[in-house]
Amino acid sequence: MSRIGKLPIQVPAGVTVTIGDDNLVTVKGPKGTLSQQVNSSITVKQEGNVLVLERPNDVKQNKAYHGLYRALIHNMVVGVTEGFARTLEMVGTGYKAKAEGSGKSIDINIGFSHPVHLDAPEGLSFKTPNDTTIVVEGISKQAVGSMAADIRAIRKPEPYLGKGIKYQGEHIRRKEGKTGKK
Repeated sequence: MSRIGKLPIQVPAGVTVTIGDDNLVTVKGPKGTLSQQVNSSITVKQEGNVLVLERPNDVKQNKAYHGLYRALIHNMVVGVTEGFARTLEMVGTGYKAKAEGSGKSIDINIGFSHPVHLDAPEGLSFKTPNDTTIVVEGISKQAVGSMAADIRAIRKPEPYLGKGIKYQGEHIRRKEGKTGKK
C-alpha cells in the first residue's frame, strides 16, 4: 500500500470539504476555495473530520494516483488554512525589488537596462521585507512554486560570483575562476 496514500487527512475546524460528481473535491476555508479533479479509479470518502482515499487494486498506475491525489488534497487543506510562501533572495550589487499595489505587482531591478515588472496572478501576492528579498504568498502550493520559479528564471544565480535570484537556503555550487597566465 502507498505510504503516502494510506495516511488519513485531518480536516480542521472551519474547513468544509465537498466531494461532487466525477470525484471533484472542493475545499473551502478561511483563506479561500480550491478544487481538484480526482481520477475515477481513486475513491475519496469523508468520515467525520477525516478524509480517506482508497484504490481498487495494486496496479502500478493506481498506486501512483493514490499517493498523488492524497498529497494534492492535503496541500489544498493546508493552503486554505495556513497558506504557502516561498522566499527568494537577490545577490548582486544594486539588485533590488519593490512590491507595489498592496502586493499585486512587483518591480525588480536586476542589472538589465530596464526594471522587470510582474503582475501577480489571481490568488497570489508579493511582499518585499527588504530590498533584496521577495516573498511569494498564496493558497495554492503549485501556483506559489510556479511563480517563484518564474521569478528565479529572470536571472538564475551564476556559478562564479553567485549573482542572481536564488531561493532562500539554496546552495549555489561555485566554480573557480580563470587562473593567471603562466
